Amino acid sequence: MMQRFFTIEKTSEGKARAGEITTDHGKIQTPIFMPVGTVASVKTVHQRELKEDIKAQIILGNTYHLYLRPGMETMQDTGGLHKFMNWDLPILTDSGGFQVFSLASSRKMSEEGARFKSHIDGSYHMFSPEKSMEIQRQIGADIFMAFDECVAYPCDYNQVKSSMEMTHRWLKRCIDWNEKNPELYGYKQTFFPIVQGSTYSDLRKISAEVISEAGAEGNAIGGLSVGEPEEEMYRITDEVTDILPKEKPRYLMGVGTPWNILESIGLGIDMMDCVMPTRNARNAMLFTWQGVMNMKNEKWKKDFSPLDEFGTSFVDREYSKAYLRHLFVSKEYLAKQIASIHNLAFYLDLVKVAREHIIAGDFYQWKNSVVPVLRQRL
Repeated sequence: MMQRFFTIEKTSEGKARAGEITTDHGKIQTPIFMPVGTVASVKTVHQRELKEDIKAQIILGNTYHLYLRPGMETMQDTGGLHKFMNWDLPILTDSGGFQVFSLASSRKMSEEGARFKSHIDGSYHMFSPEKSMEIQRQIGADIFMAFDECVAYPCDYNQVKSSMEMTHRWLKRCIDWNEKNPELYGYKQTFFPIVQGSTYSDLRKISAEVISEAGAEGNAIGGLSVGEPEEEMYRITDEVTDILPKEKPRYLMGVGTPWNILESIGLGIDMMDCVMPTRNARNAMLFTWQGVMNMKNEKWKKDFSPLDEFGTSFVDREYSKAYLRHLFVSKEYLAKQIASIHNLAFYLDLVKVAREHIIAGDFYQWKNSVVPVLRQRL
């Protein structure tokens, strides 16, 4: 008997649920946060640290960036991204759609796809739905995404509508290509389509229904966390999770702060990713159970207490606040490494504890008590 891709272990009194995703590279306990490894590396962090200290269960690779460097010839010669970066746990790849969106000044959209200029050498490339699928086959991620168009916020209703409709047409082309082209490396790849529609409820409803009808094993919500107010993001997420199939995992793309993550879990989200823990770490911002710390602040100069007494990684015990502040002020590379490990370990601990409270049955009460604390500046 084939193992189910997703099983729900416990549903809370609201929409939050604890589940498990099964891939050929291992199981993922949900809700889960996925560290972003854009170019086959989570910035400043070793794979060993990701696995042993941060306890990452799945990481992300980026189709656009990996296509440009190291390129698909290298990727296939090595046997896919898992082997290339020596990571034997699950990987998810995005489709390149968001990167193409962020290259607004150097790309041209058409029904065929997106023609864009490389940020590395200025050469021109074309991403069509079929090309995105082909690249993601060559990368060999366990979970891979449909090629979609992500619009900016705010955006005109008619523009959002025509973009969403094109995303739906592209989805059909992605599915057709996948049916004709099997996996390359002898393990299963699972395909997720993406709901679009910006902050327009009626468009999101249409998109969520189209995406649900595609019958994929999991579904994603894109086009949020692109500058809209938090309340709008939560409102749309709530409306979309009401429509997407309950028995399949739901992935909210590009989210977010620790409080965004807990609120999204409360709205029925199972998977999230964001560059925030590592990007903010490189800028001396640490997330903790007590609140947010700016490690360049003078107040830490003579604070020789452990970096984070409630932290779960070795850096939290082995280094002091004063030492990390000194490293940042001195512009030492080690500062970015320590802060990145701390933030990622905190994010993974956050979703682990959230999962425990869902199973215990008191998730919402717990969430409402911790969110104000997480948001405060220390």
